[in-house]
Amino acid sequence: MRIAIFANEGRKSMMISRKLHQKFKDTHFILDNDNPDIVVTVGGDGTLLSAFHQYKNILDKVRFVGVHTGHLGFYTDWRDDEIDDLVISLQSDNGQSVSYPLLDVKVSYVDQLRPEFFLGLNEATLKRNSATMVTDVYIGGELFEKFRGDGLCISTPTGSTAYNKSLGGAVIHPNLKVLQMTEIGSINNRVFRTLSSPMIIAPNDWVTLYPNRESDYILTVDQNSYHGRQIKQITFKTSKKSIHFAKYRHMQFWQRVQDAFIGAEYAN
Repeated sequence: MRIAIFANEGRKSMMISRKLHQKFKDTHFILDNDNPDIVVTVGGDGTLLSAFHQYKNILDKVRFVGVHTGHLGFYTDWRDDEIDDLVISLQSDNGQSVSYPLLDVKVSYVDQLRPEFFLGLNEATLKRNSATMVTDVYIGGELFEKFRGDGLCISTPTGSTAYNKSLGGAVIHPNLKVLQMTEIGSINNRVFRTLSSPMIIAPNDWVTLYPNRESDYILTVDQNSYHGRQIKQITFKTSKKSIHFAKYRHMQFWQRVQDAFIGAEYAN
């Protein structure tokens, strides 16, 4: 089995990364950062997001395992004091995995003939830098509304627990391969009107935005941001690709939500 270790630059993460590197060598794993079967991330959810984008072109043949070196992350199952158990689990690997849906983002620019494509694990947002954002919102090819406000957030089911949740969106189980569109500071008065509610978009539908022709939009896809170009349209849809996590002890989704936001001590 080929293993890649992807760690953040924190002191503790680098220390755990070095320990894992030695343990994998001692147990005769092949360390391969270019074409791994398993990517072990060391850090937190941000580290796993970075690793996902690093290996997004080989998602069909790679599985992820997360080791957290701080607070429990939403995507990280193993503590830093459990790396011996992790190595043992990898030695008895049977190829099982749990998969989460992803987000396809297609962006057409005014000054470019070919669109650009992005892949998101958590969410994508569109905002304006210094003024109200105005955009026509199409769902499934039909005009739904003209949105005015700070921006819009389009999230995956696992991403529904991230920025989407802070905007008042619903938490969605990843077995439902849907998208969620949540407003960011919408304007609702006697003149302007939006739905003013999060929307769940069916797997076969898509969301297309036609923003006013300005150049100060900021597009984000997970932790990456893109700006400074005039956008013609953006389309969001559930991707045919998925991210796969090795299922040694991958935590059940609602237990993960409870641990992240409530804590077992407050559940009773």
